[in-house]
Amino acid sequence: MLIVMHNWATEDDINRVKETIQSMGLKPVAIPGAERTAIGVIGNQGWVDDTPLSGLRGIREIIHVTKPYKLVSRDFHPEDTVVELAGGIKIGGDSPFVVIAGPCAVESRDQLFQTAEFLSSMGIKVLRGGAYKPRTSPHSFQGLREEGLRILSEVRERFGLAVVTEVMSPEHVDDVAESVDMLQIGARNMQNFDLLREVGRTGKPVMLKRGLSATMEEWLASAEYILVEGNHKVILCERGIRTFERATRNTADLAIIPLIRKVSHLPIIFDPSHATGRRDLVEPMAVASVVVGAHGVMVEVHPDPEKALSDGAQSLHFEEFERLNKALQNVSECLKKQ
Repeated sequence: MLIVMHNWATEDDINRVKETIQSMGLKPVAIPGAERTAIGVIGNQGWVDDTPLSGLRGIREIIHVTKPYKLVSRDFHPEDTVVELAGGIKIGGDSPFVVIAGPCAVESRDQLFQTAEFLSSMGIKVLRGGAYKPRTSPHSFQGLREEGLRILSEVRERFGLAVVTEVMSPEHVDDVAESVDMLQIGARNMQNFDLLREVGRTGKPVMLKRGLSATMEEWLASAEYILVEGNHKVILCERGIRTFERATRNTADLAIIPLIRKVSHLPIIFDPSHATGRRDLVEPMAVASVVVGAHGVMVEVHPDPEKALSDGAQSLHFEEFERLNKALQNVSECLKKQ
């Protein structure tokens, strides 16, 4: 439920509404706006009888929200959310298009330092790299784990890059949060609700990837778990969904990007590497995501993709990334002029 207050409503009026909501066993969430305040009501398991609220001064409108998500919806939060990372990097709203890049997995100190030095020279501000790697086969490289976190911390200090890495289980959240600037929830964990709650409690920025076959409603409902814990620093990441088509690793759903921007205030970025699984398709799909409204992209870059321990076929060589980065800048500038 969403309660919209009149623009002349006083602080006492707003507090009285909040107290009434609490007396109903529910939780009020104030949503200040440019012209008036709205109050979101969460904690209900079904339809809410709004009779106790109907006679209160200052209420303009009571809207019953039937979506399985509320806090992530524009009904509750009309303005765009902008998530800020270390170093003043902003993602969302009208902020500049952001490129997040790095290897799928941290394989060694030399590999990550070489990549970080290159990306830093290109003006990239956010580095991705997996310390813990969920893999389909138990025989595949599973990541360096704690050693990988230490290497990411070193790179973070040496090059001044903001760092994002995946966290796989609730017991790892605190250790990972200490080492990086943004926590990534991978596609396989999108509905790991205990993990979502735990990262929500950290207050750290969170990148939530869409599940392998998740609908938009399921994806946004997962984001809701994080926001309910008080953490509104959530960035959504479209990475392709599983369909009957096998020519590409996944099916890139670019239509979801402008749709998400209509129904949710959260920033959304695109991962063309996992969406396609082919390095020759990364550039055109990344450029297309700029056109449809993505706030950024996350791409895999490796100093020697042919020898990568994870996802080499979709990782860009340095010169390929250099070309991609230039194309993204050109398209972004062209769209701004328009």
